[in-house]
Amino acid sequence: MKVDLDRLTKRFLLGESKVKPSIRAYTESILSILESLGSRSQRENRQVSIAKQHLYEIRKLNRRLEEKLNLLEEQIKILEEGK
Repeated sequence: MKVDLDRLTKRFLLGESKVKPSIRAYTESILSILESLGSRSQRENRQVSIAKQHLYEIRKLNRRLEEKLNLLEEQIKILEEGK
């Protein structure tokens, strides 16, 4: 049995480009970037701290929205099954 590595690689690469990162992935990435920044002044430290706080709030709000979305999707399934 011959394996076509070129075809497999192409399918893998094309498949990855179709999947977009979630909001959670973006916020985690930004948080890690902010944590790795070496700030030089107190003003920069405060700005980074405020940005981190905002991202934590975004994460909480996103989690609530995901929970509401899941609940609504379940309700839609129940309604569709009832037809």
